Amino acid sequence: MRSRIRAGDPYAFEELFAEHSKSVYNHGFRMTGDWAAAEDVVALTFLEAWRLRADVAAEGGSLRPWLLGVAGNVVRNQRRTARRHRAVLDRVPRERAVPDFADSLVDRIDDTRTIARVRTMLGTLRRQEQEVVALCVFSGLDSASAAEALGIPVGTVRSRLSRARAKLKRLADREEGAAGADRASPTPASAPAPVPAPAKRVDDARRPGRLPVGRPIRKEAR
Repeated sequence: MRSRIRAGDPYAFEELFAEHSKSVYNHGFRMTGDWAAAEDVVALTFLEAWRLRADVAAEGGSLRPWLLGVAGNVVRNQRRTARRHRAVLDRVPRERAVPDFADSLVDRIDDTRTIARVRTMLGTLRRQEQEVVALCVFSGLDSASAAEALGIPVGTVRSRLSRARAKLKRLADREEGAAGADRASPTPASAPAPVPAPAKRVDDARRPGRLPVGRPIRKEAR
């Protein structure tokens, strides 16, 4: 496979795409948190892989680590481009935002809250630590493969992964402690509604506007 990729065999690239495009997509989503952006990452990754095909080592195992490394570079380039784009937009007068109805599709995802929570926790890590977690934890690469993907020593991968796991554990412990405190807090019981006192019975003879029952009406004297 590697020799065919290096030679620019289009059928070899079709096989490469069929075998690893899903992994690249998942990695792109974990790095961006956006389905559409992840699709762009897949397209750009395989275009970049074609351009860099001569850089593939002649000997080795699966090309998945190399592809995920290319995908990581694509995401970093996208972030730099996005920062420049935002800087330009910040100089443009603001207009009333138009709602994007496509956002309502997110409600169909059952695990939206879980994804958001994971993204929030990953956001507390440094970029280098996020990359290592995405490769080793989510994509399942070992330290050597992650090191190949990132172009760094294996020891650096292990140290970054260790720091990231320690940070995430502390954050998870704090969230669990806060949730436990909320559950332990007593909820004030609502006071029972006052029972109205029974109304006093008013004798018909004493009610205003009513005549005594059983007594004849006297005629006025002339």
